[in-house]
Amino acid sequence: MTTMTLNGTVHEVNSGERLIDVIQRAGVELPSVCYHSQLGPLKTCDTCMVEVDGQLVRACALTVADGMCVVTTTNAARLAQRQAFDRILANHMLYCTVCDNNNGNCTIHNTTKMLKVEHQEIPFERKPYEVDNSNPFYRYDPDQCLLCGRCVEACQNVQVNETLSIDWTAEHPRVLWDGGADIGNSSCVSCGHCVTVCPCNALMEKSMIGHAGFLTGIPKKALDGMIDIVKGVEPESGYSAILQVSEAESAMRKSRVRRTKTVCTYCGVGCSFDVWTKDRHILKVAPEKGPTNGISTCVKGKFGWDFVNSEDRLTSPLIREGDSFRQASWDEALDLVARRFAEIKHQNGPDAIALISSSKCTNEESYLMQKLARAVIGTNNIDNCSRYCQAPATVGLFRTVGYGGDAGSISDIAQAGLVLIVGSNTAESHPVLATRVKRAHKLHGQKLVVADLREHEMARRADVFFQPHPGTDLVWLSAISRYLIDEGLINHEFLGRWVHGLEEYRRSLEMFTLEFAETTCGVSAATLMKVAQMIAAADGVCVLWAMGVTQHTMASDTSTAISNLLLITGNYMRPGAGAYPLRGHNNVQGASDQGAMPAMLPGYQSVTDPEVRARFEKAWGVTLPRTTGLDNHEMVDAIRDGQLKAMYLFGEEMSLVDSNANYVEEQFSKLEFFVVQDIFFTHTCQFADVILPAAPSLEKEGTFTSTERRIQRLYEVMEPLPGSRPDWRIIQELANRMNAGWNYRHPSEVMDEMASLTPLYAGVSYERLEGYRSLQWPVAEDGTDQPLLYTQQFAFPDGMARLYPIGWTVPTEQPDAEYDLHLNNGNLLEHFHSGNLTYRVPGIKTKTPDVFVEVSQELARERGIQSGTMVELTSRHGKIQLRALVTDRVKGHQLFMPMNSAESAVNRLTGSNTDAVTHTPAYKETAVRMRVVAGDIRSPLPRINHRFGHPTPKPGVEVELKWKRKDYSVPGGDLVQLEPYSRPT
Repeated sequence: MTTMTLNGTVHEVNSGERLIDVIQRAGVELPSVCYHSQLGPLKTCDTCMVEVDGQLVRACALTVADGMCVVTTTNAARLAQRQAFDRILANHMLYCTVCDNNNGNCTIHNTTKMLKVEHQEIPFERKPYEVDNSNPFYRYDPDQCLLCGRCVEACQNVQVNETLSIDWTAEHPRVLWDGGADIGNSSCVSCGHCVTVCPCNALMEKSMIGHAGFLTGIPKKALDGMIDIVKGVEPESGYSAILQVSEAESAMRKSRVRRTKTVCTYCGVGCSFDVWTKDRHILKVAPEKGPTNGISTCVKGKFGWDFVNSEDRLTSPLIREGDSFRQASWDEALDLVARRFAEIKHQNGPDAIALISSSKCTNEESYLMQKLARAVIGTNNIDNCSRYCQAPATVGLFRTVGYGGDAGSISDIAQAGLVLIVGSNTAESHPVLATRVKRAHKLHGQKLVVADLREHEMARRADVFFQPHPGTDLVWLSAISRYLIDEGLINHEFLGRWVHGLEEYRRSLEMFTLEFAETTCGVSAATLMKVAQMIAAADGVCVLWAMGVTQHTMASDTSTAISNLLLITGNYMRPGAGAYPLRGHNNVQGASDQGAMPAMLPGYQSVTDPEVRARFEKAWGVTLPRTTGLDNHEMVDAIRDGQLKAMYLFGEEMSLVDSNANYVEEQFSKLEFFVVQDIFFTHTCQFADVILPAAPSLEKEGTFTSTERRIQRLYEVMEPLPGSRPDWRIIQELANRMNAGWNYRHPSEVMDEMASLTPLYAGVSYERLEGYRSLQWPVAEDGTDQPLLYTQQFAFPDGMARLYPIGWTVPTEQPDAEYDLHLNNGNLLEHFHSGNLTYRVPGIKTKTPDVFVEVSQELARERGIQSGTMVELTSRHGKIQLRALVTDRVKGHQLFMPMNSAESAVNRLTGSNTDAVTHTPAYKETAVRMRVVAGDIRSPLPRINHRFGHPTPKPGVEVELKWKRKDYSVPGGDLVQLEPYSRPT
């Protein structure tokens, strides 16, 4: 801490803070058009000039020092601020009253008022550019653009897509996409960062235009006339009178525009933001305060919400009659479900019924689902979709460090000296998390190593990228571990103090030489040696992994190998280090936390532990089943064997997302009674006997738990669509028809009950999660959480971690003479999972309308394929037809297919092999053959897709080029001390 004087008052501040942050925190008015706390100083607008020790400086560019004397209100400072802002106004047509951005948060409006500007000294002149409407989600109006550079900085150094720039050498500078392309034909990924940080209406969501204001929806000709009237009044009335009218209109908007905080319903990163709505119309998503994302979103989080109001929404329960469905009342549908479950339980026992919870729904809903299974039906046959992706990672961490979750926060990943990404297309599957890695790598010298089959974005950015043979990650990870041990590059002090089992682990690595890894993995020993040395030298290592690891037959052991490597190098128990299995769905972590698993009650408490079971039995007033239930993979086989008669599934497209989909569908058709609860008539619904219409996340309250173990509240943005209901209400009503006697009035009461029974969540309450507050489990009863795990001990009784020896077996399904190609699969940035939500977003569907298979350039030449050729893929389990996309992202006989399709679903091809420990399907071990199908050639990826763009990497907004322009001078003249500022002696 240090002291400084601000306008005559002494303030105690943190040494090294930005001066502008200190001034704003003190509540002192200071214009700052280009500055945003999450972007840092851009120095383009010059409006934040203040006098420091007698000299004018930009407050955004200076850090505080002991004894500094700052005055914001001297005549010189005020003159410089006004001069700078006059230049800003020359770039902007001020017509706030009829502007959709007149919502109390427009920087240009608020600064005009703050500086009491009545007239522009420099008149506004139109720029020789048209409005760019080519992006489906937002538009850019050069006539409104201030050239502040916020959008450029956000794109270049926060999102790090590196699409936007400003050509300061042009006669009329403007923001450029890919150096001058239309937005819709550029590399823009529609993440929305630029729109979010724009201080005026130059960049605006199309969903806002014509909807936000009382006067903004009128025809363009009339609107232009009103703008002319506003501008005509200004010379006589001044801006103050116009602003008063604008503020009155802005205040009126508050009566009909709601701003509601929610948490994103897509991937597991856990972005949170305000959703602006007018009735059921979504005006915009406004990120700013989210503890994980701040200003950041991806295309889905920012713009992917049209599905909520889709005409396809289910709004009435449906009951099967023969081969069709009829509408039914809620009472009839729930009575039927309760009666049939009771009959099947009476005839076949409770274990003839299985339940599957949703990783898309809230913690409270998963808790109630597992309680319905155990306390009402009497079975541990309960699971969730973590079985398809994250269960092996959880096992690997349980074995070695004790908790099955991320070792720290996303902020830890950003500050690591080295990030190792294994089997994760992070930029597309977890895009906002990836921005933190890209930023640290670009700006702060973080090293990046990527191991993957495909050369995706993170691979292309990496310092080292290598492509091991499919399913061999365990081998090279173990070989690196052995090399580090043999060369004495391990952390002996850490191992001696905190870790058991080094000698046994060392012996288990005997076979994993660098030479064995080179032969098995197809990666040179020199590359592996280099990676090992980088790990040993790094100040903190974080390993990120996802489905490229967890969807193999050796998935649990490979995840264990990752944690073993981190342990021997001492990369736990400190910031910027640790294991980060990236959760795929918004609440896949929470669904498991809540006990929607066959062997675990909430908080990963074993169903076979008598003490645990007794605690739940006392609270619930029932006797609980004592044996482990079926997981979702075993459930399908149990249907085949005649053991499982009924199933209740909600919020999962299981018939397409489970492996070997043809087999799964065959078994679903044999169920005596099948209940599906969802917001759309999904592919799985066609096998159901009863379909219950649920509500999406925007229509309910509850909590989600993200990949970094972060628990966050979501609030009801809009009421459930008439005829649909939140899942927690449906589950409770069904339970009460089965004599449960539940009486939850709000999800908070469910959380209170769960917290009282679950040490991991002991201190979690809705009060402690109010607004944007969050907690990262484990949470002590007093509300103390643990953003960084293992700061004092590991999660074992003795506080010590364990090195866990593992072996090696060859992946089960290998290419051969008949099935000669390896098929990989995964996510696309634009779509989520099977596309049930994102295909109902027109802008996304326009950009990426259909699924495709990526074919290498070598294979394309070999087989006579070009982008758009229709091909048939046949595996040992099924066949599909789709179009090829020739790309350099895959090599040789490797294929890649996105998951986002119901018509040509990749799981028509995958088999039933699984990880031996968790039964997670080996989706990534699929061999296929390919046949060219005659027909038209039509590219499956339109040219407007961002993958055809050409980014223009820049260090940032490049303000120095602006300063070199002949028409630029520093406001304030001789009194200005240009950077670097040096205090007078």
